[in-house]
Amino acid sequence: MLSEKIKQAIRASYKAIGENLPNFNPRKQQTFLIAEIAKTLAGEYDKNRKIIVIEAGTGTGKSLAYSLSSIPLALAKKKKVVISTATVALQEQLVDKDLPFIKDNAGIDFKFTLAKGRQRYVCRQKLATAAADNDSPQAGFTFAEKPSAYEIKLIKQLYKALKDNKWQGDRDSWSDTIPNHIWQAIQSDKHSCLRHIAEHNYCPFHKARDAMDDADVLVVNHSLLLSDLEMGGGRILPEPDETFYIIDEAHHLPKVTRDHSSAAITIKGSLEWLQKLTEASDKISKLVKSQSAISPALKLADDCQSLQADLQKVGQFIESNQASFFNDKQSLDNKAGQESYRFEHGIIPKLIKTNAEDLAEYSRKCLTHSNKLYALLLEAVKDGEVQSYLAEPLLAECGFLIQRLENFHALWKMYDRTDSDKVAPLARWLEKLEGKKQDFLLSASPIEVGFTLEDNLWSKCEGAVLCSATVVALNSFDHFRRKVGLDINDGTQYQQVSSPFDYQNNARLVIPNIRFEPNHPSFTDELAKLLPELIKQDKATLVLFSSYWQMEQVARVMREKHKLSLQMQGEQSRQFIIENHKKKCDNDKESVIFGTQSFSEGLDLPGKYLTNLIITKLPFSVPTSPVEEAHAEYITAKGGNPFMSITVPEASNKLIQACGRLLRNEADTGVITLLDKRVVTKRYGGELLDALPPFKRVIER
Repeated sequence: MLSEKIKQAIRASYKAIGENLPNFNPRKQQTFLIAEIAKTLAGEYDKNRKIIVIEAGTGTGKSLAYSLSSIPLALAKKKKVVISTATVALQEQLVDKDLPFIKDNAGIDFKFTLAKGRQRYVCRQKLATAAADNDSPQAGFTFAEKPSAYEIKLIKQLYKALKDNKWQGDRDSWSDTIPNHIWQAIQSDKHSCLRHIAEHNYCPFHKARDAMDDADVLVVNHSLLLSDLEMGGGRILPEPDETFYIIDEAHHLPKVTRDHSSAAITIKGSLEWLQKLTEASDKISKLVKSQSAISPALKLADDCQSLQADLQKVGQFIESNQASFFNDKQSLDNKAGQESYRFEHGIIPKLIKTNAEDLAEYSRKCLTHSNKLYALLLEAVKDGEVQSYLAEPLLAECGFLIQRLENFHALWKMYDRTDSDKVAPLARWLEKLEGKKQDFLLSASPIEVGFTLEDNLWSKCEGAVLCSATVVALNSFDHFRRKVGLDINDGTQYQQVSSPFDYQNNARLVIPNIRFEPNHPSFTDELAKLLPELIKQDKATLVLFSSYWQMEQVARVMREKHKLSLQMQGEQSRQFIIENHKKKCDNDKESVIFGTQSFSEGLDLPGKYLTNLIITKLPFSVPTSPVEEAHAEYITAKGGNPFMSITVPEASNKLIQACGRLLRNEADTGVITLLDKRVVTKRYGGELLDALPPFKRVIER
């Protein structure tokens, strides 16, 4: 229950914010949210299920609401607050703007930090080794191939900046791009980090970890949150039962969870690194010079040999059956030079299934042996029996191979698993990769991830707030609730808080009387004819497309026939396009942006920077990925309609996000033009329109 002392602390902090924020107007939506979140996390609604799902429209100030309600409560109960987001932009806003403002102006004394995964930080020792002169005996251990002159210069710059305390050692804070292959060679990883050696105590990751331990509020991304939960919780972040989780941008959580739970391996590529694993284990055995290392090294060599033999059988089977897997009817061309075959209902061929059991078991044994050898080498370094400069490159190599082996084991466990009739089967598929050498990629992914979130998070956490501007689809929480594993009567609270914006007077939603539906061959030509006049409506225009192809076709006509100056997604960086657009608007010039789905979310163009939003087509997603196809197949098998149960609700979310680009502040005005007649001709169209904010509608007949 909320004590009177905590209530007073929350009220006082909100009052202090109002006194310190110029032109602050208390919003009833915001005060309502603060109260509901605090009561939920305090257990007033349900002592065991302290979870609330909130849809808060633009302008409700949800970050301030969840901060002012959760932080005072957490401090009083000696708990931690973990705020998880899907985008870097929101993380930066929280860490650089929102939390510092609250700390300075709300009268709450708390510490906060941005928490990143270990691999976002450089390993100080690896960087020192990489920056050594080329004739150093250590230099060759760091890179698989010799770095270029430019890369050597970059590495030396990184090391000097770190040594001079001019760089904190995280990849995101370096001003220029660090190439992936360079970063992978110098990044921190759990297997090569020797904190008991004095030099490693100064590593950026450990300094960041110390700050995490000292912080009351941690800002993370969804991937780091899931990594911690996958290991049981409390390994990277605080223990779940000691934590209030704020899941902002919660509509991304199901997809991130699904991607995080998937696994993939290549056949020939795995055969190559498995051989390297055997060689690395032999090196460790010789370096440690202990009888205790001989047995795991020999066992690893034997089990690796068995793994390779079984994997070759799978590869030979796929190779000899290519005509069945990759014919024109069954295969899906995803990219140039790549074909995909999805196993229907997740059922794999008998030979692959038979070998999957052995591959899962042998890879489990190999993991046991590898970890044993790794631990023995660590111990030898700690005891001074092996010099650290000799051990560290080998530990780094072995650690990298163990990570690959963990993924390898996860894939074959998923292929070995017999799916239950009571839950959705796993999606399993095969891809043919063409390049310097042909290879086959085997992948697996869960279709539904709600049970994972329930087991790892909802059932373990002290409390959770899931919030977003778009978690309600077709005016219901049901679609989102099912995706994240919450039951309708499990004690979870649900609140939909409308935006304070005056949609009726500040914006119009216009649906012109156009001839063709988007699937008609003449639709693109009609778009090209209509857009010049629609763009002339105002000076700041954003045109959203559902496909790159259509966007490029229309842009070509606009430029060549109508001599229209426009910026198109993909031709320049997103940041460049936005900055150039704002510069034109500031100079009272016309500016037009063409973009696709990624410009429908997270794009903030307030006031004069966007007054004319044109949406060319309803954002329906055709199931094209193997996982999406498998999900649709599963719903059909259960007697459902995947279009109505998946496609339409998700289109509703995306349409709300797209329309949300127009009004960003209470004083903003403008017009939205939707060029898809299906919203007035199809049965589902009315539901999509009714789920939108209450814009003034103009439907041309």
